[in-house]
Amino acid sequence: MRIPLTLFALASSCISALALDLKGRIQWNELCPSLKDLGQAKVILDNGKLRGGVTRDGSFIIPDVPAGTYVLSVLAHDHQFDQMRIDVFEADTLPEVRPYFPGTPLSPVAPATLPYPLVLTPRARNDYFVPRESFNLLLMFKNPMMLMMLGAGALVLLMPTMMKNMDPEVMEEFKERHAKMTNIQSSLQSGDLAAGFSQLLAGGGDEPKAAASGPAKGASSGGAKQRSGKNKRR
Repeated sequence: MRIPLTLFALASSCISALALDLKGRIQWNELCPSLKDLGQAKVILDNGKLRGGVTRDGSFIIPDVPAGTYVLSVLAHDHQFDQMRIDVFEADTLPEVRPYFPGTPLSPVAPATLPYPLVLTPRARNDYFVPRESFNLLLMFKNPMMLMMLGAGALVLLMPTMMKNMDPEVMEEFKERHAKMTNIQSSLQSGDLAAGFSQLLAGGGDEPKAAASGPAKGASSGGAKQRSGKNKRR
């Protein structure tokens, strides 16, 4: 049992020798002047794969970071931070720090580098309070339902003036159509579908008859005029 334990200790020591303690600090500013304003925050790599806490002076350490490429971000409830790309090498060299924009691929590598140890600055403060909307008369008139109501009201107000200026024949035709539509609606609402459809078909058939009677009358009057002209010539 001693030999496996010894091998395990040697392997863990080799891994710890190759790993790196990633160090940095948060620089306080007007948005976040102290740890009390920051609250409980964590500095994580690759969405929590590795993490470290923030001390009172703003420093943090993520221990035993193996070689690889990581995305560093700060989890804070009330503040926003920039994300960083961290490249940790197997050789005994300092890691490379580059700015990272969410959604961009990790390759190719950006040429710009940032100094190490890391220095993170709060960029914005999260505001979760949504003020209650106050009464806005202009916004109310932008509602489509309100516009339809206003249009209907204007039509009702202008209808008497339009009726006065309307031709008597057109007025009578309008009243007849309105009476027919009222009868059809009352029949359909009462459940008498057969009577409603019959009135609808009868109302639709009146117009072709009227249109056909018009040319017939014109033709008969034209024929009478021609006959009277012939009689005069004789």
